[in-house]
Amino acid sequence: MLAAALAWPPLAIFVLSALALIPLAKFIGDATEDLAARTSPAVGGLLNATFGNATELMVGLFALNAGLIEVVKASITGSIIGNLLLVLGTAMLAGGWKRERQHFNATAAKATGSSLILATTALVIPAIFLLTGGGNEMQVEHLSVLVSLLLIIAYAASLLFSLHTHKHLYQEEAQVAAPKWSVRKSIIILFAATIGAGYMSDILVSAITPLVDTLGWTQLFIGVVVIAIAGNVGEHFSAVTAAMKDRMDLSLQISIGSATQVVMFVAPVLVLASIFIGTPMDLVFHLFELVAIIFSVFVTYSVVEDGVSTWYEGFQLITAYVIMAVAFYFHA
Repeated sequence: MLAAALAWPPLAIFVLSALALIPLAKFIGDATEDLAARTSPAVGGLLNATFGNATELMVGLFALNAGLIEVVKASITGSIIGNLLLVLGTAMLAGGWKRERQHFNATAAKATGSSLILATTALVIPAIFLLTGGGNEMQVEHLSVLVSLLLIIAYAASLLFSLHTHKHLYQEEAQVAAPKWSVRKSIIILFAATIGAGYMSDILVSAITPLVDTLGWTQLFIGVVVIAIAGNVGEHFSAVTAAMKDRMDLSLQISIGSATQVVMFVAPVLVLASIFIGTPMDLVFHLFELVAIIFSVFVTYSVVEDGVSTWYEGFQLITAYVIMAVAFYFHA
């Protein structure tokens, strides 16, 4: 089937495989929402971010295997700014459209935001190290591996904080709807949809290089905008659905939690995996990518620190994302 699909025009392959991720993302979102109804927003957000980012991780691994390192880095950048600005912005817009304001636990949101700021700082260090003449390429690779290991440890600590020592911060006060599926059915659907998303991701990646040649789009734009949006469909659907049900704690844990997981887990895992694949990847991002990430993190933190959101704040986040997307399109 894959071989036959590759005979199609690159644009058709790319569009159809990206569209195929949408229903799979819906199943991932429904299953994680059902599981979250039995646990807490922290657990639900973690499940959604993990299985939603499974697509991102698989796309990254396939792209690394194809030698598309810049696409991998761009997709990491796009996933971070997409979750923080587009996903969270759309959720706030949809959830707050018919409400004066929506409330969520500001302490929990700021704790997640602080983890993201810490992780972003670690992500910036290798680039600054290289730009300031701190060392050669080999030293940058070693630094990237060390930073990756420390980020994974920090991510494990953040999970301990949200799921164990301070889990009371992530409990919802409102009564949520009863789950429609059993735990077993939810888990089966979750894994099946994730496997399907991985298969479609393989086809998606196979069309990238021909698409660049056909349309003239840069790998930076395809990674930051196109692949990131396709890979984040699961989080987008789930976060917006939760916000429309006035479950903003869950919505924030999905959107911000997913961005945090990309920085603290997905990116480090890809760096470590690249060593075994044979195409070593460092954590040195393009200056424009770093500025976009830092801007997105601090704008998001300023929006959530008061524990209240409105549709207008969501609109502002979306506007910021569109401006960045257009800039990446024109960036050489």
